[in-house]
Amino acid sequence: GGPGGQDPRSSLGSGFILSKDGYIITNYHVVREADEIIVRMSDRSEHAAKLIGSDQRSDVAVLKIDTDKDLPTITPGDSDKLEVGEWVLAIGSPFGFDYSVTAGIVSAKGRNINILKEQFAVESFIQTDAAVNPGNSGGALTDTSGNLIGINTAIYSQSGGSMGIGFAIP
Repeated sequence: GGPGGQDPRSSLGSGFILSKDGYIITNYHVVREADEIIVRMSDRSEHAAKLIGSDQRSDVAVLKIDTDKDLPTITPGDSDKLEVGEWVLAIGSPFGFDYSVTAGIVSAKGRNINILKEQFAVESFIQTDAAVNPGNSGGALTDTSGNLIGINTAIYSQSGGSMGIGFAIP
């Protein structure tokens, strides 16, 4: 900051641990333009993360944290087996309320909402009425057994908050 300088900005998002050695998945839009990425774990410890790779066209980013511990991971599920009307859970940090869980049903599959606005963007979202709000982006969408079936990515809203239409990358 300071005179003539730009004040630092921060953003908030969610993610999930995919491997015991510290690979984490989130949305590209959560870490886009980040100079520094800090991951806060459920035990409140914080770790600097490196951006390993990202794909703007699918809005996915892979982060890596270094730790001496084996980390708890999420079990991948099969989003192809997901059915409209099935119950799902959206996990994340909406508005900074860490480790929040909301429940809803799958409202539609294969939804293209033209949100990524990137040439050759990949859009085939799972639509759910589980409450998804700012801060949920990058968090897990799971089946009722806790298996990963999507990445919470977007909401349709006129107010900026949940209106019962959320979208996840399968």
